Amino acid sequence: MDSKLRRMAIMASMAVILLVSVLVIYLNPGEENSSGQTTTVTQEEGVVNGQIGNDLSAFLKDETFFDEEVNPVLEAAKNNANRLSLVMTSVEKDLRIQIVDTDGNPVTGESFFVKVEGLGEYKDLDKDGVIYIGDLDAGEYYVELLPIEGYRIPTTKTKIRVKEKVEYLAIEDISLLIKTEADIDAEAEDSGVNEALEDADNTEIQKLQTASGNKKVGIDVSKWNGDIDWDKVKNAGVDFAIVRVGYRGSVTGSLVEDPYFQTNMQGAAASGVPVGVYFFTQAVNEVEAVEEASAVLQLIAEYHLDYPIYIDTEGAGGNGRADGLDAETRTLVCEAFCRTISNAGYRAGVYASRNWLNNNLQTERLQQYETWLAEYRSVPLYQGYYQMWQYTSKGRIDGIEGNVDFNIRYE
Repeated sequence: MDSKLRRMAIMASMAVILLVSVLVIYLNPGEENSSGQTTTVTQEEGVVNGQIGNDLSAFLKDETFFDEEVNPVLEAAKNNANRLSLVMTSVEKDLRIQIVDTDGNPVTGESFFVKVEGLGEYKDLDKDGVIYIGDLDAGEYYVELLPIEGYRIPTTKTKIRVKEKVEYLAIEDISLLIKTEADIDAEAEDSGVNEALEDADNTEIQKLQTASGNKKVGIDVSKWNGDIDWDKVKNAGVDFAIVRVGYRGSVTGSLVEDPYFQTNMQGAAASGVPVGVYFFTQAVNEVEAVEEASAVLQLIAEYHLDYPIYIDTEGAGGNGRADGLDAETRTLVCEAFCRTISNAGYRAGVYASRNWLNNNLQTERLQQYETWLAEYRSVPLYQGYYQMWQYTSKGRIDGIEGNVDFNIRYE
């Protein structure tokens, strides 16, 4: 937190304290003398200038009121505003240490150091308020934040248990890692490439199909579809929608919420369109996959889902941080994501193109989860089992400006 933010925090605390003080004085006036005037309270070492008669703004006439050296209340507010604490998480033989303020927000812009007992000191190199340590032995560790000018730090060491293996459980404090596109370079980070386009042919159906029997028709949407008139979408014959929750940045690996996620979820619910969600992965291991699943679970907590939560596994133009994974590692990522989602009580699935399913995943290990196939042909060539088929990315429908993906779901 820079000096400007600290001053703002102090002034906010002062304002709250001042408001409470004024209300207390107003509701509990001083003793009246024989002339009916309210007297001020005095002390041997000075006058406490609060209320003078019925003048609630009298404190403004006190030149020392905002002097931190004279007014102990302001000094206490300042100390509280600069107080830091540690939030720590372990997924598998690792430790993520987050330095947060009194509101629980990561403190950025400072070169924090922590000391892990028995290991040494570690620095927040990129000044994002997070220190990550990998390749640790499982067991208990004691961590302390080293002193830094302008802040109050914990006076005791904090104990954390480093886990031996991934437990596929949601990380409770994952919200501290979720960013918005205002925090990142979205053009560089949101660089997923639709692998199914490479295999499309001229038999691709671009019209919204008709629901019948066990077949339902739907769309999937993200920020790329812009503002959506969900009433028109519903009236056009759409049975369901799969909404993008967010993505992991293909450069830095940041967890990012889709800027249209909340709007789309609320719009679909208001128009009676059942929904599921998906997350574009760039996880490179199981730990990051659990983080991604945890972020999804955090963001969907207030919404009702009728359809599964899918992990969207595609490339990012060849330069994405996960583009070079082998099939085994990528399968482990999908398994870890889906297991974490399933353990939270939701249905899980994997979205991928036909070529991606055939060449970049060990699909036999993912059979207990739903498969969402992307293949732009009139009849899919994929020989595996799937529950949903994205049959075009060039659909047009009333309520959405531009192209949209169309899907058929078999139930």
